[in-house]
Amino acid sequence: MHTDATPRVWDDMTVEVALSVMAGARVGHLHVCDADGGLTGRITLAELNAFRADAGYTDRIRLRDLGGVPAAA
Repeated sequence: MHTDATPRVWDDMTVEVALSVMAGARVGHLHVCDADGGLTGRITLAELNAFRADAGYTDRIRLRDLGGVPAAA
């Protein structure tokens, strides 16, 4: 069960939108959920920025495409 105030985003969201949500919420990480709303991981601002800095990055990359989203604890 999701019990804290960390914003939840879905894995089909683009990295750009996730960064926007993070900036708007003024948080350093987001909880990532699957299509059923189940928590699948957590992504930090540093991780998103690192993916964005990669030479192969495009603005169409979705969170589920990252593959390295750490599992939620």
